[in-house]
Amino acid sequence: MFPLVPHGEIRSTVRDVLAELFLDAAALCRDRSPLTHTLLVSAAEDLTRGGTTAKVMAGSECDRKGSVPGLRFASALHRLVLEGRAPTLAKHYPTVGGEPHLPTLWADALPVLDEHADELRALIASTVVQTNEPGRSAPLFGGLHTATHLAAEAAGRRTPFCVKLLEVGASGGLNLRPHRVAYRFGDTVLGDPGSPLVLDTGWTARPPVDLTHSLRLVGRAGCDLNPVDVSTEEGRLHLSSFVWADQLARWDRLQAALDLAVLDPVPVRRAAGPEWLADQLAQPERDVLTVVWHSVVWQYASPADRAMGRAILADAAARATPMAPLALLVFEPRRTHDQTRYEFQLLLKLWPGGVSLRLGAGAGHGIPFEWNTQPWA
Repeated sequence: MFPLVPHGEIRSTVRDVLAELFLDAAALCRDRSPLTHTLLVSAAEDLTRGGTTAKVMAGSECDRKGSVPGLRFASALHRLVLEGRAPTLAKHYPTVGGEPHLPTLWADALPVLDEHADELRALIASTVVQTNEPGRSAPLFGGLHTATHLAAEAAGRRTPFCVKLLEVGASGGLNLRPHRVAYRFGDTVLGDPGSPLVLDTGWTARPPVDLTHSLRLVGRAGCDLNPVDVSTEEGRLHLSSFVWADQLARWDRLQAALDLAVLDPVPVRRAAGPEWLADQLAQPERDVLTVVWHSVVWQYASPADRAMGRAILADAAARATPMAPLALLVFEPRRTHDQTRYEFQLLLKLWPGGVSLRLGAGAGHGIPFEWNTQPWA
């Protein structure tokens, strides 16, 4: 017979696992967001003790790692701050004019957790992580130029193809406007110099193609299981809450991207990625490069959806022609060759012709980025 484990020990073990997930999330921001790191480490310690955090996280103890419960916890607290309902805690949050004081951060967070425990628990249980980083438009911009150049070269064209851009896991669709963004690279401004969203690309080197040609997007569409309507205050607040509150450059980028979305709306459809993609790729379009794009969503997709998505893309690739080419452009974390860490890589596949390139790697938020084109096996 198997030994019986006392019920209290089972609860403690489950909390310990959840605390480890909080510490995993804390490690992601150790060097980039001292506020979020301190908050999550303190919450993890409180979880193991069965403190107020355990009450707030009740029902989420068995969440899988990919759902990042720690970041959902931090986002829920940030949301209360942004709504003006946690004034004592707000003094630590630069997004509302505060200044972090890490030694007293947790002491000021605990009363907020106590007062709003039920509301926070419901919010954490019902939400998913959606950073929708507009900084990722910078590598996307260079990747699109590279894809249009290579596709034109393969087809014997003197001018680049226009683009139909399809984004899986688009969230609020903030990265469906790469041609409407201004990109600073040294003393040069690329893209749309009149854009409200100006990205300091932080590029090391640059793509080996002409970036001065205007990207011509003739179609844009996105899907998400939980799309965010960025035309609403609720949608803006939802995405804003996921910014680490002591990263003001990220905060400013997001607010500018939200303003741009008002000027140039692109609806995001509520749909599963594989089925939506199959419909979008059913008919190749002549004289158009169709680009399938996703960024930092692979970890959230189920194995079944990943396999189905690959199969749908393979079918579409088999129908691609030199005058109706297809590209896959992704920005996702991958293990380095020595398997010791992850890096965020920009990867490009192009059909027909079997072009497969690793264009470079950068920070998870897209900035900075190092261009270094080499084969992608």
